[in-house]
Amino acid sequence: MVRRIGATLFASGMGASGQALFARVGGGIFTKGADVGADLVGKVEAGIPEDDPRNPAVIADNVGDNVGDIAGMGADLYESYLDSIIAAIALSVAAGLSLSGIALPMIFATGAAIISVLATGLVRTGEKASQSELLQALRRGTYGASILTALLALVLVRIILPGNFGVFWAIIAGLVGGNLIGYVTEYYTSDGYRPTQEVAEASQTGPATVILEGLGVGMFSTIFPVIIVVIASLTAYYLTGGRANPALGLYGIAIAAVGMLSTLGITLATDAYGPVADNAGGNAEMTHQPPEVRQRTDALDSLGNTTAATGKGFAIGSAALTALALIVSFRDSIANLIPGEMAFSITDPNLIAGLMIGAMYPYFFCSMAIKAVGRSAQRIVAEVRRQFKSIAGLMEGKARPDYARAVDICTQGALKEMLVPSIVTIITPVAVGIFLGVSGVMGLLAGATASGFVVAIMMANSGAAWDNAKKYIEAGHLGGKKSEAHKAAVMGDTVGDPFKDTAGPSLNILIKLMSIVAIVFAGLIVKFSLF
Repeated sequence: MVRRIGATLFASGMGASGQALFARVGGGIFTKGADVGADLVGKVEAGIPEDDPRNPAVIADNVGDNVGDIAGMGADLYESYLDSIIAAIALSVAAGLSLSGIALPMIFATGAAIISVLATGLVRTGEKASQSELLQALRRGTYGASILTALLALVLVRIILPGNFGVFWAIIAGLVGGNLIGYVTEYYTSDGYRPTQEVAEASQTGPATVILEGLGVGMFSTIFPVIIVVIASLTAYYLTGGRANPALGLYGIAIAAVGMLSTLGITLATDAYGPVADNAGGNAEMTHQPPEVRQRTDALDSLGNTTAATGKGFAIGSAALTALALIVSFRDSIANLIPGEMAFSITDPNLIAGLMIGAMYPYFFCSMAIKAVGRSAQRIVAEVRRQFKSIAGLMEGKARPDYARAVDICTQGALKEMLVPSIVTIITPVAVGIFLGVSGVMGLLAGATASGFVVAIMMANSGAAWDNAKKYIEAGHLGGKKSEAHKAAVMGDTVGDPFKDTAGPSLNILIKLMSIVAIVFAGLIVKFSLF
């Protein structure tokens, strides 16, 4: 009975992961194809403002914010939360916690969702709030939700698992780890701190230096999230009694991932804040509002870039914890199919081969996603150029561009381009299992988790730093709009768009999807494996 329930849950998780990957990759290709195409022709070539109604791609760009950043991010975080709960449920049986261990993550997640909704009431500011005051208001909501969620965890653990109080500390490790990752992400991506300001300063010497500086910031920003996740996972493992009972310690890691995502409701709300502010700025530009209106929406948009990056940090950090638990679940699934004790050794050549393939795969996936954005953007560039040349009076504001054609190009491009990376990701664990056996799959999952986690953080933070460096210049620093520094920063932002909104955030879905596919198809792998 328990195994049947577990199989159903993992199948549900695979459905959520597959749908999230489609939404995140497809939405990312749509929105960034439109965004990059609109910027390259509008701001760089034609010299017209961002979101100028004369640009045929601006409507597609605004629609894309909802497709990629709202629908895509919502599917991403839903999948992250569901998979973390499933992993905790699966490991609770091995840990000997029976129905109590199964009930805790579900009841806790339900209560935490309600708390997140209530905590939005803490987000309040005055009529003329500065950007720092806006950030403090959002922090108040997030931190308030975290404190209330911690109190909820204390009550639930005492009632449901009274003899395993270490589970409470595992939840706290996840909660604290998530907030720390959010703070680190904010530091490396907000234009109120030196890293992003240094990216902006690098734009004074051209696009090459701004791109180099942004990459450097993104790579350096991986250090602390990795350390935080390592400390959170070890804390959760040992405080739940992992030394005496490894299965209980692994349950602690899974429940820590649930804890990290427990403030999902308000995290998703703060992420949606960015696209709302961005589209508000677009509407202000297209309706010819006074300049101060656009200045205010740009300030809100800059803050929204940081909150979006923070949301991605939460999702990526929890993905690493969840993937660790899912790898253990795959091992348990194999143990139920193969008699005798399973032993995995780092000296096993099949495991090493799988490890190398897993470490490579996030780069291969990102290559496909970024190239897909590039091809979609090329089609948008060609269409915008065509309309600028062929529609008489368009640049003078006397004619209306064909917005629907640009939206249609983005839609068709996204639907077509997302298929290959998504399908290959689903097939890879099964193919590796057939040709390299169970140990090869274990190596694949471990390599993809370690590599994908770091690459996802680097790409998300680099892209956000480039975007906010551009916003920093547009606020009047380093020459302001239309300066040479601004033109260079626009190029950096254009490179960063597929980094932060297509390839990077998709990786946290990828590492969990590969693990769940391996679990669901464990029987097929064992039966048809060549080793």
